[in-house]
Amino acid sequence: MSFELSFRELETQIMRNEPLARHTTWKIGGPADYVITPKTKSGLIEVIQTLTDLRIPWMVLGKGSNLLVTDKGYRGAIIKLHEALDYAHFEGNIIRAGAAFSLIKLAVLAGKHGLSGFEFAGGIPGTVGGAVYMNAGANGSDISRIFQSAEVILDSGEVRTMFADELQFAYRHSSLQKQRTAVITEASFQLVAQDSDTIKRRLTQNKETRLKTQPLPFDCAGSVFRNPPNGYAAKLIEEAGLKGKRFGEAEVSSKHANFIINTGQASAADVLALISHIQEQVSSQFHIQLVPEIIVVGEK
Repeated sequence: MSFELSFRELETQIMRNEPLARHTTWKIGGPADYVITPKTKSGLIEVIQTLTDLRIPWMVLGKGSNLLVTDKGYRGAIIKLHEALDYAHFEGNIIRAGAAFSLIKLAVLAGKHGLSGFEFAGGIPGTVGGAVYMNAGANGSDISRIFQSAEVILDSGEVRTMFADELQFAYRHSSLQKQRTAVITEASFQLVAQDSDTIKRRLTQNKETRLKTQPLPFDCAGSVFRNPPNGYAAKLIEEAGLKGKRFGEAEVSSKHANFIINTGQASAADVLALISHIQEQVSSQFHIQLVPEIIVVGEK
């Protein structure tokens, strides 16, 4: 196709029929028609404009956490963020980080700079862009508490700055989830100066808690369900007797009931069947409807 040639001129890598299992933390997912990796911000803008003009569906993928791709894969283009957006700059109490920068790495670096506020994110296996998109959170805090602004590319190619009021942050939510044709390229966060050793101890405590309570050696996508009001999804799933429940090679973790692990070659169908079973059992026993936190994409 002609657009492939024009992208290559922009030093943009293109893979056709690429299995998305290679690009998600669950290690699950069929092929995408295209996986496109622009190497510059100008190249990213050109790719977004071209795909939009050609009416080719597209979405952005960071580390592929919190995501379930169906077994049939994605009909369209997956845009991967390049290392050109993998950076972090510290300016006083403000951090400017590229969308491809690791959230875990950013939490550690902030601590070394004596900046507090990112400790909650020390175990979230995603990128800055994905964290803003999902309003990622853990340990009683989330991105909205420290967020200042984000640079975003719209499908028209326009680059603009968005602030917290525009993103309408809520529990695991931002307005960008309704406007999937916008790509975060950079975000700024405002932190608070604090003793580095104190921050390090807090990060270490959070890490030790994760190791004790989460099935980290297994392929998974983090918490599958949002916590219901005044409750915890993991507690409800455990009380429903579902720890260790399996569909195919997808299993409810015996260590943390809100994690579904890939024990080998689990399919998306296995995971979706298990999610449905969990929802049915929790609804039947406790009259509470669990809402998935993960995003499901792809052809059904």
